[in-house]
Amino acid sequence: MRLLANKIALITGGANGIGKAASLKFANEGASVIIADIDEENGKTLVSRITNLNQHAIFIKCDVSKSQDVRNTIGIIEQKYGILDVIYNNASVYLSDSDAVITNIDEHVWEKVININLRSIYLFCKYGIPLMVKRGSGSIINTSSSAGIIGIPNCDAYTASKGATISLTRSLAVEFGPKGIRTNCIAPAAVQTDMMNKSNLDEPDYDEENFLNLRAPLRRYGNPEEIANLAAFLASDFASYINGAIIPVDGGITINGDLSKLKTFNCTENELSQNDKIIQKI
Repeated sequence: MRLLANKIALITGGANGIGKAASLKFANEGASVIIADIDEENGKTLVSRITNLNQHAIFIKCDVSKSQDVRNTIGIIEQKYGILDVIYNNASVYLSDSDAVITNIDEHVWEKVININLRSIYLFCKYGIPLMVKRGSGSIINTSSSAGIIGIPNCDAYTASKGATISLTRSLAVEFGPKGIRTNCIAPAAVQTDMMNKSNLDEPDYDEENFLNLRAPLRRYGNPEEIANLAAFLASDFASYINGAIIPVDGGITINGDLSKLKTFNCTENELSQNDKIIQKI
């Protein structure tokens, strides 16, 4: 049986980036996927791709920051399916050209980031959780970031939204756990998407080699499929005892020290042979 067989899964921002990878993964694992996104063209193209594989998905155009759009989305889900098993609050925005130090952020930029990254979680949980309560079970997956775990300068609206997402995840886990609804949080970093390219790779001062050598213990970027794999697991019954977890998926970026002090590990064949002998004695 597939990981998400017979589950009804809502993915916000599901038309691009990590959301797109999750939509494909969830559908492949047997879920009926609802893609809620403002990008109608890519959303409908993705639905066609999924249905051509004899998997199930629908697209609902939705501005995730607007109450009426969210209520309309949940209403369609209730009418079409009657239940909801998974809310994957994936939709996020990082405005690299206008997010900044808090004293320099325009009010409309602050509000836009908070509305998309945090208010959307409030709205989908407010109107979606009652469908889960009726079912007596459910999995909510929220999207934070390394910016919600460690201090990252010059993007204070983004870090505020992602830190709040972590705190809200914990509260939801406590509040709705007794009703059989689990809430967990994924905190990605350095995942190759268009949003990351705009925030890092397209910046003239960004030093990719320095980042990979000094900040990224795995010496590479992540890919959207690696995040989607974890999201599918958290959505599944295999994660039935995981509740309130904040899981960084960052290759070790948020826990590393000064990698400039890291000494390269070299071991000669003779040393390896000696190690093997010691292990055999143990």
